Amino acid sequence: MNYERYAALPASDMKGKRLWPERRLERAPIWCSVDLRDGNQALTDPMTVEGKLEFFGLLVKMGFKEIEVGFPSASGIEFDFVRELLARKLVPADVKIQVLSQCREHLIKRTFEAIEGADNVIFHIYNNTSDIQRHIVYGIPDDESINMGADAARLVKELAKEKNINVTLEYSPESFTESRPDFVRETYKRVIEVWKPSKEKPMILDFPTTVENIMPNEFADKMELIARDIEGIEGITLSIHPHNDRGTGVAAAELAMLAGAKRIEGTLFGNGERAGNCDLLNLACNLLARGIDPELDVSNILSLRNKYECLTGMKVPERYPYAGDLVFTAFSGGHQDAINKVLEYREKEPSKIWDIPYLPIDPGDIGRIYESFVRINSLSGRGGVAYVLEVYHGFRLPRDMRGEFSQIIQNISESEGEVGQERIMQEFKRNYIDKKEPYHFKSINTTDEATAVADNFLTVATLTYTDHGELREVTGKGNGPIDAAKTAISQELGRSLRILDYSEHALTAGSNAQAAAYINLYDCESGKTAYGVGVSSSTTRASIRAIFSALNRMI
Repeated sequence: MNYERYAALPASDMKGKRLWPERRLERAPIWCSVDLRDGNQALTDPMTVEGKLEFFGLLVKMGFKEIEVGFPSASGIEFDFVRELLARKLVPADVKIQVLSQCREHLIKRTFEAIEGADNVIFHIYNNTSDIQRHIVYGIPDDESINMGADAARLVKELAKEKNINVTLEYSPESFTESRPDFVRETYKRVIEVWKPSKEKPMILDFPTTVENIMPNEFADKMELIARDIEGIEGITLSIHPHNDRGTGVAAAELAMLAGAKRIEGTLFGNGERAGNCDLLNLACNLLARGIDPELDVSNILSLRNKYECLTGMKVPERYPYAGDLVFTAFSGGHQDAINKVLEYREKEPSKIWDIPYLPIDPGDIGRIYESFVRINSLSGRGGVAYVLEVYHGFRLPRDMRGEFSQIIQNISESEGEVGQERIMQEFKRNYIDKKEPYHFKSINTTDEATAVADNFLTVATLTYTDHGELREVTGKGNGPIDAAKTAISQELGRSLRILDYSEHALTAGSNAQAAAYINLYDCESGKTAYGVGVSSSTTRASIRAIFSALNRMI
């Protein structure tokens, strides 16, 4: 690898000065969605005006109070969208729309034409502050560049007063992380001098990782220095706009919040240029998992995903945090067993705090469903198979039987891949409940027979069954119906059979309740053992069916 072509950007000197590592997140940031601008411009097929209007309604419903609606001077569609929002009066009184413009006079004036009649607007201006972009891409000398933000702020201030629009100024030094800190500081200081922020006339200082090219902790260092620099200046909100080129956009946002950032710009599911923006849904769910009110409605994340995919044409990957199809699925047998056991334990011993292993958040809190918990593949263990049968179908397999049946499912998964819960039930019925050949139980009649011991009785059982299709009737005695039936079959077939394990439980409640019985049968002569399962409204019939099931499986 030709690694010598690359070099880390200079880091801030913060040795012994950092305060952010000792802090903890305590509340949600001010959220600003840039889906309709930054996200939309990165789509292969950008949204139409009607599509953007629908997306805007979705963001409002989620609880966003600041929404960047476009770059009105960039295209007719962007301009028309802003005009439609205002003409249809679709902006709630407690929501601020945000518009973007470069620090150029004609673009700022065009943007004011778009927001004519608006009540509250965040006017977002930016210019590039990196040496390589200013000198090579734009050919702008330092003295001209350092005043661009201030000159633009002055014009915004004048036009806002002229048009009687309540404007909050936002200034961003584009390519901030690649820029010299002293140059960036001088630039935003001049903007502050022009705007003169106050509680009545607020201002946002926004710092983007236009291309994410530093580590999250280095970004936090830069944010802490800026937070200290503007500390004490009333009316300024420190904002961040992380991108995700290194795959650490969310991490950078969380650390920057510790360092003093109070506001964040991003998109749903991280849509945006290259690897995208910081995913606001991911960040909101992270806060929720820490017991912090995210102040966004993420209670139905699958509905949000479906709407996002429909409007943008993008797809959310299966392993995407919180929203992917597989993120609440346990394939590992150990994971499945742990989830099952702790869920059962919490039914008996409830806790106010969610503490289920392998599930950092309750899927139900974000609109996911428990049915997706367990899927069975060739590496899944007995716990997962048993969990599926119990949760989906009500069968509580004896411990020793779990290994026997899970081996059947594992053999299928090794040849066919993942085995769904319906297929598991099909195989359970085929291998146990419906195992009726060569011996098929038909009926049983029982009577009690007194013994020589006072008040002691034997059960006499008369069984009707078919042997390879031929009807037979046999009688046996025992200390109960099950023992009597086992004795009758043993004598008829000339086999020494023993019952090693027996259990039963109700499958359903009510007068028509079904019972499930499990019997582990042992042939003393051959040494073979097999489990059988029977189901009936009568526990006696269920148990006899389990004996025949085990006998047929043994054969």
